[in-house]
Amino acid sequence: MANFFTTKDPLDKIIAQTFPEKKIEKTEHILTGWTNIVIEVTTDDGAYFFRFPRNPFWSKMIVKDAAVCNFVDGKTSFYTPQMALHYDEKKRPYSVHQKIEGYTLGDRIYHLSHTALTGAAYDVAKFIKELSGIDLRDAPEKVKYPLSDFLHELDYEHYDKHIDADHKYIKETEMRNLVHGDLNLGNILLDKNDKVIGVIDFCFAGTGNSNMDVARMVSRPAPEEFEKEFLKYFDNQNEIQRMRKAWKNIDNGYAEHIRANFPEINLNQL
Repeated sequence: MANFFTTKDPLDKIIAQTFPEKKIEKTEHILTGWTNIVIEVTTDDGAYFFRFPRNPFWSKMIVKDAAVCNFVDGKTSFYTPQMALHYDEKKRPYSVHQKIEGYTLGDRIYHLSHTALTGAAYDVAKFIKELSGIDLRDAPEKVKYPLSDFLHELDYEHYDKHIDADHKYIKETEMRNLVHGDLNLGNILLDKNDKVIGVIDFCFAGTGNSNMDVARMVSRPAPEEFEKEFLKYFDNQNEIQRMRKAWKNIDNGYAEHIRANFPEINLNQL
């Protein structure tokens, strides 16, 4: 029996069963969800995001996502989702979290004022440092899953060795700090005043070198001014640039897989 979801599953029915006490007013599929089928659900009690894993690998990782989100909650200066993990009648995991109103940094970055742009660079750097400083002694074992192991499994078991993620170097430079693992412009939230207020999507999260998060932030296109301002908060630029190349390879391999297997997904610019 499959432990993941497809768009042919009765997802609206599952959503209704998850929220028996709420009036569902609207559902909207978010067509950029690579790892999960993402549905925004508007109810009489606010808006929520449902995430249904697309394959067995992401079914396993969504359980980790929930564990990390709930462990991190309240431990940084920024909003992170309180994640509810559910299982349908076939024992397939899916998650639900409340929507925070605002915009992603990816939506706004080319429209920000100089002050807002430099402020966002500072805040993202602050988040990385706060996250990597969290004490992990009491963390659940799922939270301590090394990022290098995650990337190795993603590459060798899920994408058939074509991501070229520089696994040896990532392992050699690994530390025991908490990292987000997929810290990109689309996972950083701004309020209506263009102030960074939160970070979402901890599916890649685990332990590792915080420079992997730094490199992830600059591995996709962004204004030169933002990148320059952001990178000034970190040392070891040679390490960051090598990790940046690894992330670009991961994205390119990832995109090939998505194009071949999920043509309904709208790929963001990489």
